[in-house]
Amino acid sequence: MRMLDRLSTWYERAQNETAELSGRTPRLLIDILLEWPLVTAPMAEELTPASRAAVQRNLAWMEERELVVEVTGYNRFRVWRVNA
Repeated sequence: MRMLDRLSTWYERAQNETAELSGRTPRLLIDILLEWPLVTAPMAEELTPASRAAVQRNLAWMEERELVVEVTGYNRFRVWRVNA
């Protein structure tokens, strides 16, 4: 139950942080990150109508704002998770 509470809090924060952004990619990424525990850029690209560049740009933006955490520590084959 605590994890669900943390995810709910994260979801609200993510919605507020991305409200200023145009386009639907940030909102779609938020939904994907809630559904999947670990997300790669190719996976997010396939689950959204966005390009890989748009997905990576938005994930980097979310990482800067500490909404997501990159868990692999590599420059290639990166994987992100919610920072809840």
